[in-house]
Amino acid sequence: MKYKIVLTLLIISLGVNLYLFGKWYLFEQAYESSQKEKVILSEMVQKTVESEDYKKLAEKENIIAIDTSMDKNKGGKFPYYFGVSVRTDKQTYLFSCSNEKCFKMEQDGTTYSIYQDENPRLPFDK
Repeated sequence: MKYKIVLTLLIISLGVNLYLFGKWYLFEQAYESSQKEKVILSEMVQKTVESEDYKKLAEKENIIAIDTSMDKNKGGKFPYYFGVSVRTDKQTYLFSCSNEKCFKMEQDGTTYSIYQDENPRLPFDK
């Protein structure tokens, strides 16, 4: 009886650990950045703010937030799976490296912005 309980607990434990490892390895590792990648992304934000496309955008629209993202499942090689999102009150603009050396950032596309329908999330008064 004791042997069956221990064997059952061992099988359950192995199953849970395999599930958690598989989830981390297959899904989370491709989207969560390491410490080195966080530094690269923060440098990309700086290059984005210094870019001509960003300056033109800042003149036309109210910039609310800048966010970074990483998607290794997207395909391509370094640094093309990194991205910077500039959120405005009208839409979100996507920036990416213009070449492999990432000397400058350029606008790569647009997407929906939550700020079209909602106010900024911070509770500060203007």
